[in-house]
Amino acid sequence: MGRRRIVITGMGAVTPLGHNVEELWRRVLAGESGVSATTTFEARTFPSRFSAEVRDFSHEAELPDGVNHIHEQTARHVGFMLSAALQAWRQAQLPIPLPEQGCGNSNGYVPAADQMGIYLGAGEGPVDFENFIMALTEGWQSESKDIDWRKWAKTAFAGMDAIRELEQEPNMSLSHLAQLFELRGPHFSCLTACAASTQAIGEATELIRDGQAQIMLAGGAHSMIHPLGVTGFNRLTALSVRNEDPPGASRPFDRDRDGFVLAEGAGTVILEELACARRRGVKILGEVVGYGSTADAFRVTDQHEDGRGGIAAVRLALQDAHMGVNDIDYINAHGTGTIENDSIETKVIKAVFGQRAYQIPISSVKSMLGHLIAAAGVVEFITCILAIRDQIIPPTINLQTPDAECDLDYVPNEARKAKVKTAMSNSFGFGGQNNTVILRKFEE
Repeated sequence: MGRRRIVITGMGAVTPLGHNVEELWRRVLAGESGVSATTTFEARTFPSRFSAEVRDFSHEAELPDGVNHIHEQTARHVGFMLSAALQAWRQAQLPIPLPEQGCGNSNGYVPAADQMGIYLGAGEGPVDFENFIMALTEGWQSESKDIDWRKWAKTAFAGMDAIRELEQEPNMSLSHLAQLFELRGPHFSCLTACAASTQAIGEATELIRDGQAQIMLAGGAHSMIHPLGVTGFNRLTALSVRNEDPPGASRPFDRDRDGFVLAEGAGTVILEELACARRRGVKILGEVVGYGSTADAFRVTDQHEDGRGGIAAVRLALQDAHMGVNDIDYINAHGTGTIENDSIETKVIKAVFGQRAYQIPISSVKSMLGHLIAAAGVVEFITCILAIRDQIIPPTINLQTPDAECDLDYVPNEARKAKVKTAMSNSFGFGGQNNTVILRKFEE
């Protein structure tokens, strides 16, 4: 028996450029920027006063009738995830809720609930900082350095739902999805920074290959556009400070890049064993064929300057896919817009692909979306699915001035028609977490 083939049958996204996949794709191909002045908090005193926010969004209208009210009033990142997951679930033609034992009757085949699971690379959501500071001021005893618990609790949860406040935890998206869809198979949540949702896709693929599930919902969600998140990245000098030109601030591979743009959102895909998808009779959007995961083991914040972990991850993915360097038609780069990341990723691609590196189109959709942190990888994976579907490569916008160290074909400023059968998506995360996935057009 050969290795199980894993296909994609659903996808969903909530991003700064659209609250669904098709709107996102239309605006990406148009080269639009989702970056503007920050409104989620008053940022006028911060070094970076802009971000890529999800605007005018509510997930509540998308919820099925009769669902538990706990899914209605959620933390920001959880709402993003619920919407993205429902989009993917519906495209994959899966019922809500699942039948207890599965079914194979005239209504179509559906696996049992314990054969369907979730793997998320999800981060935390924004804390209510105003309320937090008020509670800290009220409850803190400056002389004794004690906290008066009664005063703290009374102020912290005045007019608030304690459960909602706890939903800032990274695993809350996982809990909501498990309950909403009544999934009882494998459940995992990882938080490997910027590489998290790519890791979720890769590990979910492995679970299905190993026979532990027939269908997995994989993806990620994150919302760090709050004072703590922005302060941390500003202290690391990782964020762009191009306050005079927010739409032009995210400029991967450009000589004048000065950091990434913080963004928020969510994305999900439905992965399933090919035999299951065939039995269900659903449309197949693509096939996951390769996955590689490594760590640099170098510093807690930086990649190794030679890209050793990234090189190993890409090679592992190619090996897993049984492919060579001539088989990749497009690379969706991690492409954050920091000096270090873009130059190191270029080194990685050159080291693995040699002279072939100069012939492969590469682009970074972070130039338009900003950096969705834990959700970045899955949203970029979705753009790879769409690039294969429509035979067009998204651009890297704001690429105006060539960098001598970044001398590959980054598809500057305009989308490009091209033959794309196989795409590679890289996620090289904070602290040297490296994950690469390869997908291709589905063929029988």
